[in-house]
Amino acid sequence: MVAYSAKQEFLFLTAVPDAGKLPGEKHFSEELKPTRKVLSDSRLVQPLVYMERLELIRNACRDEALKNLSHTAVSKFVLDRIFVCDKHKILFCQTPKVGNTQWKKVLIVLNGAFPSIEEIPENVVHDHEKNGLPRLSSFSDAEIQKRLKTYFKFFIVRDPFERLISAFKDKFVHNPRFEPWYRHEIAPGIIRKYRRNRTETRGIQFEDFVRYLGDPNHRWLDLQFGDHIIHWVTYVELCAPCEIKYSVIGHHETLEDDAPYILKEAGIDHLVSYPTIPPGITVYNKTKVERYFLGISKRDIRRLYARFEGDFKLFGYQKPDFLLN
Repeated sequence: MVAYSAKQEFLFLTAVPDAGKLPGEKHFSEELKPTRKVLSDSRLVQPLVYMERLELIRNACRDEALKNLSHTAVSKFVLDRIFVCDKHKILFCQTPKVGNTQWKKVLIVLNGAFPSIEEIPENVVHDHEKNGLPRLSSFSDAEIQKRLKTYFKFFIVRDPFERLISAFKDKFVHNPRFEPWYRHEIAPGIIRKYRRNRTETRGIQFEDFVRYLGDPNHRWLDLQFGDHIIHWVTYVELCAPCEIKYSVIGHHETLEDDAPYILKEAGIDHLVSYPTIPPGITVYNKTKVERYFLGISKRDIRRLYARFEGDFKLFGYQKPDFLLN
Protein backbone atom coordinates (compact mmCIF):
# COMPACT_ATOMS: atom_id res chain seq x y z
CA MET A 1 0.00 0.00 0.00
CA VAL A 2 1.26 3.48 -0.86
CA ALA A 3 -0.08 6.52 1.00
CA TYR A 4 -0.20 9.99 -0.47
CA SER A 5 -0.66 13.30 1.34
CA ALA A 6 -3.94 15.13 0.91
CA LYS A 7 -2.10 17.88 -0.94
CA GLN A 8 -0.55 15.63 -3.55
CA GLU A 9 -1.84 16.17 -7.05
CA PHE A 10 -1.92 13.88 -10.03
CA LEU A 11 -1.33 15.42 -13.43
CA PHE A 12 -3.44 14.02 -16.19
CA LEU A 13 -1.77 14.73 -19.54
CA THR A 14 -3.11 13.96 -22.95
CA ALA A 15 -0.99 13.04 -25.93
CA VAL A 16 -2.47 13.53 -29.39
CA PRO A 17 -1.07 11.65 -32.39
CA ASP A 18 -1.80 12.79 -35.93
CA ALA A 19 -1.21 9.31 -37.34
CA GLY A 20 -4.25 7.69 -38.84
CA LYS A 21 -6.17 10.96 -39.05
CA LEU A 22 -8.43 11.15 -42.09
CA PRO A 23 -8.75 14.44 -44.04
CA GLY A 24 -11.52 16.54 -42.57
CA GLU A 25 -12.14 14.11 -39.72
CA LYS A 26 -12.44 15.74 -36.31
CA HIS A 27 -10.82 13.95 -33.39
CA PHE A 28 -11.88 14.89 -29.91
CA SER A 29 -8.41 14.22 -28.53
CA GLU A 30 -7.28 17.44 -30.21
CA GLU A 31 -9.20 19.42 -27.63
CA LEU A 32 -8.08 17.56 -24.52
CA LYS A 33 -5.90 19.76 -22.32
CA PRO A 34 -3.85 18.88 -19.25
CA THR A 35 -6.04 18.95 -16.15
CA ARG A 36 -5.11 18.73 -12.50
CA LYS A 37 -7.20 16.69 -10.14
CA VAL A 38 -6.61 16.56 -6.40
CA LEU A 39 -7.33 13.07 -5.13
CA SER A 40 -10.05 13.02 -2.48
CA ASP A 41 -9.22 11.68 1.00
CA SER A 42 -11.01 8.40 0.26
CA ARG A 43 -8.63 7.71 -2.65
CA LEU A 44 -5.35 8.68 -1.04
CA VAL A 45 -4.40 5.08 -0.38
CA GLN A 46 -4.37 2.91 -3.49
CA PRO A 47 -3.05 -0.64 -3.71
CA LEU A 48 0.29 -0.70 -5.47
CA VAL A 49 -0.83 -3.04 -8.25
CA TYR A 50 -3.30 -0.52 -9.68
CA MET A 51 -0.73 2.28 -9.51
CA GLU A 52 1.78 0.05 -11.30
CA ARG A 53 -0.69 -0.72 -14.08
CA LEU A 54 -1.23 2.98 -14.79
CA GLU A 55 2.51 3.66 -14.62
CA LEU A 56 3.17 0.81 -17.08
CA ILE A 57 0.70 2.38 -19.53
CA ARG A 58 2.31 5.82 -19.14
CA ASN A 59 5.76 4.37 -19.87
CA ALA A 60 4.57 2.30 -22.84
CA CYS A 61 2.79 5.33 -24.29
CA ARG A 62 6.10 7.22 -24.25
CA ASP A 63 7.98 4.38 -25.96
CA GLU A 64 8.71 5.59 -29.51
CA ALA A 65 9.22 2.01 -30.71
CA LEU A 66 5.61 1.23 -29.75
CA LYS A 67 4.04 4.45 -31.02
CA ASN A 68 2.17 2.91 -33.96
CA LEU A 69 0.81 0.14 -31.70
CA SER A 70 -0.11 2.23 -28.67
CA HIS A 71 -1.63 5.45 -30.00
CA THR A 72 -4.93 6.06 -31.77
CA ALA A 73 -7.17 9.04 -32.34
CA VAL A 74 -10.15 9.53 -30.03
CA SER A 75 -12.55 9.23 -32.96
CA LYS A 76 -16.25 8.40 -33.01
CA PHE A 77 -15.34 4.69 -33.08
CA VAL A 78 -13.71 5.06 -29.64
CA LEU A 79 -16.45 7.32 -28.26
CA ASP A 80 -19.05 4.74 -29.35
CA ARG A 81 -17.35 2.20 -27.07
CA ILE A 82 -17.63 4.36 -23.94
CA PHE A 83 -20.82 4.14 -21.87
CA VAL A 84 -21.87 6.96 -19.58
CA CYS A 85 -23.38 7.07 -16.11
CA ASP A 86 -23.96 10.77 -15.43
CA LYS A 87 -25.65 10.18 -12.10
CA HIS A 88 -22.41 8.82 -10.60
CA LYS A 89 -19.93 10.41 -13.03
CA ILE A 90 -18.59 7.16 -14.50
CA LEU A 91 -17.29 6.27 -17.97
CA PHE A 92 -16.87 2.60 -18.91
CA CYS A 93 -15.07 1.59 -22.11
CA GLN A 94 -16.37 -1.65 -23.56
CA THR A 95 -13.76 -4.29 -24.38
CA PRO A 96 -15.74 -7.37 -25.51
CA LYS A 97 -14.87 -10.85 -24.21
CA VAL A 98 -13.75 -9.75 -20.75
CA GLY A 99 -17.01 -9.80 -18.78
CA ASN A 100 -18.49 -6.62 -20.26
CA THR A 101 -22.06 -7.87 -20.03
CA GLN A 102 -21.82 -7.86 -16.24
CA TRP A 103 -20.39 -4.32 -16.12
CA LYS A 104 -23.16 -3.13 -18.43
CA LYS A 105 -25.66 -4.57 -15.96
CA VAL A 106 -23.99 -2.65 -13.13
CA LEU A 107 -24.31 0.61 -15.08
CA ILE A 108 -27.90 -0.11 -16.13
CA VAL A 109 -28.87 -0.41 -12.45
CA LEU A 110 -26.91 2.73 -11.54
CA ASN A 111 -28.66 4.67 -14.30
CA GLY A 112 -32.01 3.63 -12.80
CA ALA A 113 -33.35 1.63 -15.77
CA PHE A 114 -33.83 -1.46 -13.53
CA PRO A 115 -33.85 -1.78 -9.73
CA SER A 116 -31.43 -4.74 -9.58
CA ILE A 117 -29.08 -6.75 -11.79
CA GLU A 118 -31.23 -9.87 -11.39
CA GLU A 119 -34.23 -8.09 -12.93
CA ILE A 120 -32.50 -7.09 -16.18
CA PRO A 121 -33.65 -9.36 -19.08
CA GLU A 122 -30.67 -10.72 -21.02
CA ASN A 123 -32.04 -9.43 -24.33
CA VAL A 124 -32.09 -5.87 -22.95
CA VAL A 125 -28.43 -5.70 -21.87
CA HIS A 126 -27.08 -5.28 -25.41
CA ASP A 127 -30.14 -3.46 -26.82
CA HIS A 128 -29.05 0.14 -26.75
CA GLU A 129 -32.56 1.37 -27.44
CA LYS A 130 -33.79 -0.17 -24.19
CA ASN A 131 -30.91 -0.46 -21.74
CA GLY A 132 -30.68 3.22 -20.81
CA LEU A 133 -26.90 3.39 -21.40
CA PRO A 134 -25.92 6.48 -23.41
CA ARG A 135 -22.68 6.37 -25.39
CA LEU A 136 -20.17 9.17 -25.01
CA SER A 137 -20.49 9.85 -28.76
CA SER A 138 -24.10 11.01 -28.23
CA PHE A 139 -22.98 14.19 -26.43
CA SER A 140 -21.75 17.51 -27.81
CA ASP A 141 -18.01 18.16 -28.13
CA ALA A 142 -17.96 20.32 -25.00
CA GLU A 143 -19.93 17.73 -22.99
CA ILE A 144 -17.57 14.98 -24.15
CA GLN A 145 -14.55 17.00 -23.02
CA LYS A 146 -16.06 17.72 -19.61
CA ARG A 147 -16.80 14.04 -18.97
CA LEU A 148 -13.41 12.84 -20.18
CA LYS A 149 -11.66 15.29 -17.86
CA THR A 150 -13.72 14.86 -14.71
CA TYR A 151 -15.41 11.43 -14.61
CA PHE A 152 -14.12 8.16 -13.14
CA LYS A 153 -12.97 6.11 -16.15
CA PHE A 154 -12.19 2.41 -16.36
CA PHE A 155 -12.04 -0.65 -18.59
CA ILE A 156 -11.07 -4.33 -18.30
CA VAL A 157 -8.42 -6.30 -20.19
CA ARG A 158 -7.34 -9.93 -20.39
CA ASP A 159 -4.53 -11.85 -22.10
CA PRO A 160 -4.85 -10.69 -25.74
CA PHE A 161 -4.55 -14.13 -27.36
CA GLU A 162 -6.98 -15.74 -24.93
CA ARG A 163 -9.45 -12.96 -25.69
CA LEU A 164 -9.18 -13.73 -29.43
CA ILE A 165 -9.91 -17.40 -28.73
CA SER A 166 -12.97 -16.35 -26.71
CA ALA A 167 -14.15 -14.08 -29.53
CA PHE A 168 -13.72 -16.84 -32.11
CA LYS A 169 -15.63 -19.39 -30.01
CA ASP A 170 -18.41 -16.95 -29.13
CA LYS A 171 -19.05 -15.57 -32.61
CA PHE A 172 -18.11 -18.36 -35.01
CA VAL A 173 -18.55 -21.61 -33.04
CA HIS A 174 -21.26 -21.35 -30.38
CA ASN A 175 -22.92 -18.00 -31.23
CA PRO A 176 -25.23 -18.11 -28.19
CA ARG A 177 -26.93 -14.78 -28.92
CA PHE A 178 -27.90 -15.97 -32.41
CA GLU A 179 -26.09 -13.43 -34.55
CA PRO A 180 -26.13 -15.27 -37.90
CA TRP A 181 -24.14 -12.60 -39.74
CA TYR A 182 -20.89 -13.81 -38.15
CA ARG A 183 -21.16 -17.25 -39.75
CA HIS A 184 -23.04 -16.28 -42.91
CA GLU A 185 -21.32 -13.03 -43.90
CA ILE A 186 -18.10 -12.43 -41.97
CA ALA A 187 -16.77 -16.02 -41.93
CA PRO A 188 -17.12 -16.53 -45.71
CA GLY A 189 -15.32 -13.21 -46.30
CA ILE A 190 -12.38 -14.34 -44.16
CA ILE A 191 -12.29 -17.82 -45.74
CA ARG A 192 -12.30 -16.42 -49.29
CA LYS A 193 -9.24 -14.28 -48.65
CA TYR A 194 -7.25 -16.26 -46.11
CA ARG A 195 -7.84 -19.99 -46.51
CA ARG A 196 -4.76 -21.64 -47.99
CA ASN A 197 -6.38 -24.97 -48.94
CA ARG A 198 -9.08 -24.01 -51.42
CA THR A 199 -10.48 -27.56 -51.47
CA GLU A 200 -11.18 -27.40 -47.72
CA THR A 201 -14.96 -27.08 -47.27
CA ARG A 202 -15.26 -26.80 -43.46
CA GLY A 203 -16.55 -23.64 -41.87
CA ILE A 204 -14.16 -21.01 -40.59
CA GLN A 205 -11.20 -22.37 -38.60
CA PHE A 206 -9.15 -20.53 -35.98
CA GLU A 207 -6.20 -20.60 -38.41
CA ASP A 208 -8.21 -18.56 -40.96
CA PHE A 209 -9.11 -16.09 -38.20
CA VAL A 210 -5.46 -15.73 -37.10
CA ARG A 211 -4.31 -15.13 -40.67
CA TYR A 212 -6.93 -12.39 -41.13
CA LEU A 213 -6.05 -10.63 -37.88
CA GLY A 214 -2.30 -10.79 -38.52
CA ASP A 215 -2.52 -9.43 -42.06
CA PRO A 216 -1.10 -5.87 -42.13
CA ASN A 217 -3.75 -5.14 -44.78
CA HIS A 218 -6.69 -6.36 -42.69
CA ARG A 219 -8.39 -2.96 -42.69
CA TRP A 220 -10.15 -3.34 -46.03
CA LEU A 221 -12.08 -6.33 -44.61
CA ASP A 222 -12.63 -4.48 -41.32
CA LEU A 223 -14.45 -1.73 -43.19
CA GLN A 224 -16.78 -4.31 -44.74
CA PHE A 225 -17.48 -5.90 -41.34
CA GLY A 226 -18.33 -2.59 -39.64
CA ASP A 227 -18.70 -2.41 -35.85
CA HIS A 228 -18.70 -6.22 -35.55
CA ILE A 229 -14.90 -5.98 -35.41
CA ILE A 230 -15.10 -4.67 -31.81
CA HIS A 231 -14.90 -8.29 -30.65
CA TRP A 232 -11.35 -8.72 -31.92
CA VAL A 233 -9.65 -5.36 -32.53
CA THR A 234 -6.99 -4.23 -30.06
CA TYR A 235 -7.68 -2.56 -26.71
CA VAL A 236 -5.78 0.42 -28.10
CA GLU A 237 -8.25 0.76 -30.99
CA LEU A 238 -11.23 0.34 -28.67
CA CYS A 239 -10.33 2.58 -25.72
CA ALA A 240 -7.37 4.82 -26.66
CA PRO A 241 -5.49 4.32 -23.35
CA CYS A 242 -2.63 6.65 -24.37
CA GLU A 243 -5.02 9.50 -25.17
CA ILE A 244 -7.60 9.05 -22.41
CA LYS A 245 -6.27 8.93 -18.86
CA TYR A 246 -8.18 6.12 -17.20
CA SER A 247 -8.64 5.97 -13.43
CA VAL A 248 -8.36 2.17 -13.10
CA ILE A 249 -7.52 -0.71 -15.45
CA GLY A 250 -9.03 -4.00 -14.33
CA HIS A 251 -7.67 -7.40 -15.36
CA HIS A 252 -9.99 -10.29 -16.15
CA GLU A 253 -7.52 -12.69 -14.50
CA THR A 254 -7.85 -10.87 -11.14
CA LEU A 255 -11.47 -9.78 -11.47
CA GLU A 256 -12.39 -11.21 -8.06
CA ASP A 257 -10.19 -8.47 -6.55
CA ASP A 258 -10.52 -5.83 -9.25
CA ALA A 259 -14.32 -5.66 -9.48
CA PRO A 260 -14.85 -4.71 -5.79
CA TYR A 261 -11.92 -2.28 -6.01
CA ILE A 262 -13.41 -0.54 -9.07
CA LEU A 263 -16.82 -0.23 -7.37
CA LYS A 264 -15.16 1.23 -4.28
CA GLU A 265 -12.99 3.68 -6.21
CA ALA A 266 -16.01 4.82 -8.24
CA GLY A 267 -17.88 5.42 -4.97
CA ILE A 268 -20.71 3.02 -5.79
CA ASP A 269 -19.84 -0.08 -3.75
CA HIS A 270 -22.72 0.71 -1.34
CA LEU A 271 -25.21 0.85 -4.23
CA VAL A 272 -24.47 -2.21 -6.38
CA SER A 273 -22.37 -5.39 -6.40
CA TYR A 274 -20.63 -7.07 -9.30
CA PRO A 275 -22.43 -10.36 -10.13
CA THR A 276 -20.96 -13.55 -8.64
CA ILE A 277 -17.97 -14.81 -10.62
CA PRO A 278 -18.06 -18.61 -11.21
CA PRO A 279 -14.91 -20.28 -9.75
CA GLY A 280 -12.02 -20.62 -12.17
CA ILE A 281 -13.67 -18.77 -15.05
CA THR A 282 -11.16 -15.90 -15.08
CA VAL A 283 -7.97 -17.97 -14.74
CA TYR A 284 -5.55 -17.82 -17.71
CA ASN A 285 -5.59 -21.21 -19.48
CA LYS A 286 -2.24 -21.78 -21.19
CA THR A 287 -3.23 -25.31 -22.23
CA LYS A 288 -6.25 -23.97 -24.12
CA VAL A 289 -4.13 -21.34 -25.84
CA GLU A 290 -1.59 -23.98 -26.92
CA ARG A 291 -4.38 -26.22 -28.21
CA TYR A 292 -5.94 -23.49 -30.37
CA PHE A 293 -2.62 -22.41 -31.88
CA LEU A 294 -1.45 -25.98 -32.53
CA GLY A 295 -0.69 -26.45 -36.22
CA ILE A 296 -0.73 -22.73 -37.06
CA SER A 297 2.51 -21.59 -38.69
CA LYS A 298 5.03 -19.62 -36.64
CA ARG A 299 4.95 -16.95 -39.35
CA ASP A 300 1.20 -16.42 -38.89
CA ILE A 301 1.48 -16.39 -35.08
CA ARG A 302 4.34 -13.87 -35.22
CA ARG A 303 2.32 -11.62 -37.49
CA LEU A 304 -0.59 -11.84 -35.07
CA TYR A 305 1.69 -10.95 -32.16
CA ALA A 306 3.11 -8.02 -34.15
CA ARG A 307 -0.39 -6.55 -34.36
CA PHE A 308 -1.27 -7.13 -30.69
CA GLU A 309 2.16 -6.36 -29.22
CA GLY A 310 0.92 -2.98 -28.01
CA ASP A 311 -1.80 -4.67 -25.94
CA PHE A 312 0.68 -7.14 -24.44
CA LYS A 313 3.12 -4.39 -23.43
CA LEU A 314 0.66 -1.69 -22.31
CA PHE A 315 -1.10 -4.05 -19.92
CA GLY A 316 1.78 -6.18 -18.70
CA TYR A 317 0.96 -9.48 -20.38
CA GLN A 318 3.89 -11.82 -20.95
CA LYS A 319 5.04 -12.30 -24.53
CA PRO A 320 3.86 -15.81 -25.57
CA ASP A 321 7.30 -17.17 -26.45
CA PHE A 322 5.97 -20.73 -26.14
CA LEU A 323 3.97 -20.01 -29.33
CA LEU A 324 6.45 -17.82 -31.17
CA ASN A 325 9.73 -19.78 -30.95
